[in-house]
Amino acid sequence: MKHVALIVVILVAPGGLLAGEASSDRPNVLFIAVDDLRPELGCYGHRSMKTPNIDRLATTGTLFGRAYCQQAVCNSSRASLMTGMRPDTLKVWSLETHFRDARPDALTIAQHFKAHGYHTERLGKIFHTGHGNRDDKLSWSISPRRATGSRYGPNALNDYKKWLATAGITEHRRDVRRPPWQVARVGDSDLSDGANTDTAIEALREIKDKPFFLAVGYLNPHLPFVSPKKYWDLYDARSIGLADNPDPPANAPSHAMTSWGELRKYYGIPSKGALSEQQAIKLRHGYYAAVSYIDAMIGRLLAELDRLGLRENTIVVLWGDHGWKLGEHGGWCKHTNFELDARVPLIVSAPSQKKKGTRSEALVEFVDLFPTLCDLGGLPRPNQLDGSSFAGLLDDPASPHKTEAFSQYPRGSRIMGYSMRTDRYRLTLWRDRQSPYETQAIELYDHVDDPDENVNIAAEQKGLVVDLQARMMKAGILK
Repeated sequence: MKHVALIVVILVAPGGLLAGEASSDRPNVLFIAVDDLRPELGCYGHRSMKTPNIDRLATTGTLFGRAYCQQAVCNSSRASLMTGMRPDTLKVWSLETHFRDARPDALTIAQHFKAHGYHTERLGKIFHTGHGNRDDKLSWSISPRRATGSRYGPNALNDYKKWLATAGITEHRRDVRRPPWQVARVGDSDLSDGANTDTAIEALREIKDKPFFLAVGYLNPHLPFVSPKKYWDLYDARSIGLADNPDPPANAPSHAMTSWGELRKYYGIPSKGALSEQQAIKLRHGYYAAVSYIDAMIGRLLAELDRLGLRENTIVVLWGDHGWKLGEHGGWCKHTNFELDARVPLIVSAPSQKKKGTRSEALVEFVDLFPTLCDLGGLPRPNQLDGSSFAGLLDDPASPHKTEAFSQYPRGSRIMGYSMRTDRYRLTLWRDRQSPYETQAIELYDHVDDPDENVNIAAEQKGLVVDLQARMMKAGILK
């Protein structure tokens, strides 16, 4: 019998087998992760974005309009997603902590599928492997295949210096990092994401006749924004404006903001203070181009799935590991609890679902993916899971799922911001972890009257804050 293929741009496949048992009718998994991808895509209503392949994927499955990561930074978000455990359960809150050091017994999605007879393989970034961190060998059947390609194209530094001179910018500093963007005069496969797609296509051809969990991770649109020139040319720089809300939220506590140190490490970016208008527009242009580049690579991957005759047996899921600010609130990058950082794109396309091309506004979280994949694949759910399956939303996008979604972000070693998104509100409590009942600051945003979170209304809505805090405590988020 022809085996069912399940694609995951973030999701997994059905099965219902004993550990290690194989079956010819199980879905495969293509698990696609995109770094720093905010839900600014055509299918999310941003028609100026050129993302035809992701938009087409949405027409074959379910787009989740309100999906949330557990912490807006690569390592914690990915570790939480891959284990179905919240950061506080997993004890991973930083870039440096590997989840196996904190919880050596944790089971990952890929490891679970591997134990049930799947070939599991990683290409590109799935776990965070920078800052001295490492991959998780227990998750994969084989070592990662090596793809060629460069993160930058040739002459990146010279191109940037020329642009600085053209823009009349004289105050810039040298740094160990190179420019934060580049218009690369190269082909798609000369850069690492294109080369990674080539290797992923080769892998699909080799493993198409066995049940597989193939995880493909893309680096763009993570800094630096480097993509071939043809993707920059998709956008008219003259029409790219600045963020509509460039100021911090009124009444926001200092804990809410960051100084976006990740971006400041790049060549030409000031060590403090705001960016010039030219820099801000160039960064926004570079981000859009990088998203369109990745969209094209995803299109190539899905086209190969079609060519191999696997699409009708495949579940496709697409996810970004967290959001990203492009000048909103006077900020850049991630590392906060704002909606812009916590909300993520998530698309799931499963051949078995009754309705396709739908959008669900149910609140879903990354910790819900593991149990969802277990249900879709017929695998048992491990006891460690903190989330709940949303498989039913694929058939009925309006059905009840959960009433809250939770995120968190630390400030130093003592302060943790716990954030809860409800149907209408976002409440963030900044708590001293050494005095767990001491709240340092509070944020409350009304997404009906203030969807961009421009005014913190916590001081004038104290009764509502008490009620919402009680919901956080009932959910076990606050100790």
